[in-house]
Amino acid sequence: MSEVIIQNIFWSLLISTVVTLPTFVSAGIVFQSFFEPSEKSEKRIGQISVLASITILFYFLLADVFAFFLGTPGKISLGVWLSSDDLEFPIIFSLCPASLAMATGVAFLGWVTTSFSVSYLHREENFYRFFLALGLFLSGMYLIVLGGSGFIVFIGWELCGVSSYLLIGYAYTRASATENALFAFVANRIGEAGFLLGLIIAFLTIGDTSWDSLASWAGGTSFDKVTARLMLFGFVIAALAKSAQFPFSPWIARALEGPTPSSAIFYGSVMVHVGVWLVIRLEPVFLQVPDTLYWLLGAGFLTVLYGAISGLVQTDVKSALMFSTTTQVGLLFLECGMGWFSLATWHLGLHAVARAWQFLTAPSYLQYHDKESKSIARFFPIIFWTAALQRFWLDSLVLSLFAKPFVSIGQDLRDLDDRVLSKIIGMPSESDSTEDLVIRAYGLGGNVLSWIADRMQSFETRLILGDNRWTTRAHQEIGAIFQTTEALLEQPRYLLLILIMTFSIIL
Repeated sequence: MSEVIIQNIFWSLLISTVVTLPTFVSAGIVFQSFFEPSEKSEKRIGQISVLASITILFYFLLADVFAFFLGTPGKISLGVWLSSDDLEFPIIFSLCPASLAMATGVAFLGWVTTSFSVSYLHREENFYRFFLALGLFLSGMYLIVLGGSGFIVFIGWELCGVSSYLLIGYAYTRASATENALFAFVANRIGEAGFLLGLIIAFLTIGDTSWDSLASWAGGTSFDKVTARLMLFGFVIAALAKSAQFPFSPWIARALEGPTPSSAIFYGSVMVHVGVWLVIRLEPVFLQVPDTLYWLLGAGFLTVLYGAISGLVQTDVKSALMFSTTTQVGLLFLECGMGWFSLATWHLGLHAVARAWQFLTAPSYLQYHDKESKSIARFFPIIFWTAALQRFWLDSLVLSLFAKPFVSIGQDLRDLDDRVLSKIIGMPSESDSTEDLVIRAYGLGGNVLSWIADRMQSFETRLILGDNRWTTRAHQEIGAIFQTTEALLEQPRYLLLILIMTFSIIL
């Protein structure tokens, strides 16, 4: 019994440490940013970040040894996040061998990237902000790979999305960086809407979002294929968007606006595989509805074509590596679509490590890289060459279908606010002059207030300050009474009388 208690304490401390430590480091960076940046403080931030990452890696290696000899608990609960009537969201973490292996890989790549970034971003203006976002990202990744329920995974999903947005827009003074960060943010919001759809259906169906409960439901008698298809549709949309699969592929090429370390750990090795990991988690449900595997096959096949052909015409190292990554992740979805989930898991881990090394060494490749692109015109018709250069027009299609409608809606709402709502509430519109804004009235509200102000001014002028007979005479009489009273109080006998009355009251 004591051994079980010790094991539970060990695993609870492990989970609590690895999930919260990067967040505490990010909080410390926020505190440090209030002071004037200097090389000394930059060095301190770098040392703390590296120490935290290597500490987490050491904990996971220790946990791997512990699990090898004593086994893993399967899952562990750290309490309840929210409970209200029938609504309950427990904090559950999965500690199966696959989860520990993935978490160890994330910890290793996190340590390597953090160590590399300290030197690579030395004396950068936004040094603090990079490590702040990196800490949030690592916390989110540990929640994703170790989360035992869709609720916990979704929290990590959101943390990764926010930190991704911050790092794509790292150089926020460049218009292209902010535009690409917004493009990636919107594309991932679509995926997160799908994730929420899957979670809601899972909760309404079985009252739980844990992976074990979903697996039990898939193998039980109450399993409904129609409900399962709808739930899997939401999760597949989330997986395709996060892993930049067709038709969401364009956003990941825009993510190269971020620094090289973020490209390595986010889009080359770790976060780009999150969608595949979600699909692997849902393996029991997919196998019960085999026709849904065709969704993975179709998306993976189209992504492989898109990434492989577009990558052949790239003229810089990072873009070529990014399209190669997109192609490999497409192969992972193909493997899942074929039902080879174990193969996809091994492929995922090996590809993550190899691609991270390639991205981190990409700056060294620049001086050796051949500037001439590899022409595919000799092998394929000219239409493929043109399509590859235009990236199969997928960027333009996505902009037309998603970005431009949102921009148009935003402009229409702005015109409504400027031309209608501002006039109703009395606020100046952008078309109005900025001169004399304090004394001018705008719109219905402004005109009403102006009329009230005029009436009050008239009352004050005519009845209080004006030369009116009865008001003036009343003011003079009241003033004379006050002057007489003041003169009497200045007499010694009246002062003595007031003093005797005061003492009488006190005694």
